[in-house]
Amino acid sequence: MRLALYRDPVALVVGLLGLVLSVAVAVGTGDSPGLDGQVSLLVTAAFAVTIVLGEWFQLSAPGFRGSAPIATATALAFAFAVQVGPVEVAFSTPYVLAVTSVSMALGAGARVLGGREVSLVETTGRFIAVAVAALLYRNVHLGQSPGGPPRDDTLVPWQRAMFMLAVCVAALVADTLFTSVLRATATADLRRTFVDEARSSFALSGAVAVTGVLVALALPTLGVMALPLFILPLVLTLFAFRRYVSIRATYLQSIRTLSRLTDAAGYTPSGHSERVAALCVRVGRQLGVSERDLLDLEYAALLHDIGQVALVEPIPGGATVLAAPADQRRIAADSVAIVRETGVFEGAARILEHQTTPYRQVRELGEEIPLTSRILKVVNAYEDLTAGARSARAREAAVERIYLGLGYEYDPRVVDALLGILGSTQQD
Repeated sequence: MRLALYRDPVALVVGLLGLVLSVAVAVGTGDSPGLDGQVSLLVTAAFAVTIVLGEWFQLSAPGFRGSAPIATATALAFAFAVQVGPVEVAFSTPYVLAVTSVSMALGAGARVLGGREVSLVETTGRFIAVAVAALLYRNVHLGQSPGGPPRDDTLVPWQRAMFMLAVCVAALVADTLFTSVLRATATADLRRTFVDEARSSFALSGAVAVTGVLVALALPTLGVMALPLFILPLVLTLFAFRRYVSIRATYLQSIRTLSRLTDAAGYTPSGHSERVAALCVRVGRQLGVSERDLLDLEYAALLHDIGQVALVEPIPGGATVLAAPADQRRIAADSVAIVRETGVFEGAARILEHQTTPYRQVRELGEEIPLTSRILKVVNAYEDLTAGARSARAREAAVERIYLGLGYEYDPRVVDALLGILGSTQQD
């Protein structure tokens, strides 16, 4: 996450192109009848460039939903802007959305050209949030028609601030609901997916909403300078987030080192835990598991066999799936105890508590077993049965063995997801 944008010529060129195209949109639509056309263009350019840069400087890390707080806050403020300094800028909703969409697309394009990841779902969700905010504020509250000026806002300043904040909340909820609906197609549990999405983005969404409102309220007094002044705290957040990501990376590296203990001691085949972790994450994404739970799943998968260090004699091949049920439960209990001793991986410990529980207890007894635990159980069984081999024969033999326990030991939905991933891997 480099903040020295001028060192990247691709991002710089695309950013300048965003300015040119946004101004062209402003001139072409012809629906910004402010008292001063030059001020309208200047305001458009300032907001457009900031949105492009905000899309470039996205925040993403394992366990968190990807976001672009600078771009989102700027776009929300743009949706609320009706006066900049002493000048009225009567941007219509189509105009606001045109400039926002072009700017977001250019920012996403810069990331693609720069070799960075872009989520079409998350980008579309942010645009939907801006659309909801513009419609609620400009069309519903101010009664603005396309090409016409808004009517006077009769609210006093504190009421206007609270109303804008409520609009931001509604807009961000719409964003979360949109992404949740798309991701719930895999999990078939919209409520849980929505709660996970909201929980993972709650704190940052609050900062985005407040920043957008502050910029909009300050525009009549400070003019365009309100934008960099109030966006600055979000810029500083980039530095804090980068530090946080480095700490989490240190955690993960420590866990990977600890997971190799069983390999070094001869209890498990070399690389077993890392293969299980990588495949668990892929299956989890296929089933729509939230980013936060995916991170806990990765931790749990890396440490799922750590309890074997308490065994007097290693299990042949380290394959716990072939051990007696009592031995499996004892290894799992020892793994949970070791993980809980760290005091920081409670989510992983909860997954490990149920890693040996058969699926029939969900089907027949209605027991609550986390989906992540069921994923770990299936993937670990597959890796134990293949012993790391990647030949077609080893895969077929492992899948056949898993099918013998389908619906009894293993969740059929998880098995189907695993088979889909294995099939795509074979095609590659």
